[in-house]
Amino acid sequence: MLLNTYEPWKFAFSAENDEIIKDSYGIIGVPFDSTTSYHSGSRLGPIVVREASFGFEKYNTVFNKDLTATFYDFGDVNVVPGNCEKTSQIIEDTVNELLDLELKPIIIGGEHSASIGAIKALTEKHEKLTVIHLDAHRDLAFEFVGEKYSHATVMRRAHEMGADLVQIGIRSSSQDEELFVKSTYNIQTFKNKETHKHMDALEYYLTNIDGPIYISIDMDVVDPAIAPSVGNPTPGGLRVSEIEIILETLCHKNIVGFDVVETATNRLGENTAVLAAKIIYDFLTLVE
Repeated sequence: MLLNTYEPWKFAFSAENDEIIKDSYGIIGVPFDSTTSYHSGSRLGPIVVREASFGFEKYNTVFNKDLTATFYDFGDVNVVPGNCEKTSQIIEDTVNELLDLELKPIIIGGEHSASIGAIKALTEKHEKLTVIHLDAHRDLAFEFVGEKYSHATVMRRAHEMGADLVQIGIRSSSQDEELFVKSTYNIQTFKNKETHKHMDALEYYLTNIDGPIYISIDMDVVDPAIAPSVGNPTPGGLRVSEIEIILETLCHKNIVGFDVVETATNRLGENTAVLAAKIIYDFLTLVE
């Protein structure tokens, strides 16, 4: 077990962590939603997503592959409720522990601020990191209700750390965020309608990305008719098949980290939790 974690449950098919195989994956949960601005409950995301993972078979019929990747579930980070900055530091320390074990982090959220610490650790390890960000929102506010560490500022912090951003599924943002995107050169956007109509262009763009990649998936990128229990549901989202295509396109790249955040429900077997578990399951099937 890592420092600052405890184990409430394990993701299905995870290996015992008594003997670590290098270049595998390490899962941590982040049960934190203290900066949530609309629908709370994502602090329960890690446990309901893990529970939902037991509904899948080891053979993935979508991709005609067995799940053969080795990964370990180290439990949940001991967060500091109400203190996003301190929690981000704990996540950064925990991800660095995973990196010291030569494991790639997978984070189950929790609100989207969970990505800040992980991206910080990875930008310090890798000279140039690209963050593939699937979300209804840009999350590029400089600060939100006076706070620099927030679910609404996570990608601004990532950009300040030197990461290139590719934002997919965007359909809600402020004018300040749009102006910021226009003022910089290293944020590429595929809004929701562009993704629906021009998936081939998105696939081509993703195929040509070089270097280490971190994938961050906010569950509100999905249409709320499919995944309703999220922090900030926004109509017009992506379809499940589009996320499958994106994951399949990226699976042969140098993926150094992955997160699925903003599942906000306390109900076992709820649609959003099942889909979040499926996204992680699909990712682990594809990366092997």
